[in-house]
Amino acid sequence: MRGNLFAVAVDLVILTVRRAELCVLLGQRNVTPHAGSWALPGGFVLPHEDLVDTAARLLTEQTGAEGGTDPTTADDGHLEQLASYAAPDRDPRGRVLSVGYLALLPDLPEPAAGPDAERRAWHPVQPLLHPGSGDPALAFDHNRILADGVDRARAKLEYSTLAASFCPPQFTVTDLRRVYEAVWRTEIDPRNFQRKVTSVDGFLLPTATMVTGGRGRPAQLFRRGPATTLHPPMLRETSGSTRAADR
Repeated sequence: MRGNLFAVAVDLVILTVRRAELCVLLGQRNVTPHAGSWALPGGFVLPHEDLVDTAARLLTEQTGAEGGTDPTTADDGHLEQLASYAAPDRDPRGRVLSVGYLALLPDLPEPAAGPDAERRAWHPVQPLLHPGSGDPALAFDHNRILADGVDRARAKLEYSTLAASFCPPQFTVTDLRRVYEAVWRTEIDPRNFQRKVTSVDGFLLPTATMVTGGRGRPAQLFRRGPATTLHPPMLRETSGSTRAADR
């Protein structure tokens, strides 16, 4: 890209919960610019595509998840537009407007390498948001896009049912609580949480399956219901090191 060419791209913040940590999918670039650096998955909008079509295509290419053309809720995750990024110097190749998209997915296997990435891998979010002296920055302005995506995800868990997007098709209340704890980086009182999520009409639909293992009674398996909002919201406390579900 040279001269006055203005290109439009999409960058994806793909989040999942792995081993009790909120993680993001990154690729290590093997082309210039920023060869060798880690970056969010992304690509340019093709002539026949709308923005959401590009985001859904990239999501499928990167993870196999079917993002669909509806930027709301898909069967195997959630995809929505995040924000636009158009600083003049954000890409050394020329002027590029990038539209960020946020995807929330259940845990997936380690991905295979792509055409412009030496390898792809899930990375814990926290060291990327607060890097130490030895932690490299992401390529382009992807640290900012990632931070915006994580902020959006944390906020939406307060008033929507999107936490279930991180879960498999059937899950226990404990599985769901661990999602909130990983995304919010906090501990939540199990009894208060159980009472809250099971009292929201249409959030969790019980299945006929129980799971056993460990101590205590068998746990009920649920699937996600049609509800999209939490009323009242499950607010995080604004102070203190431990936040909990509202009571």
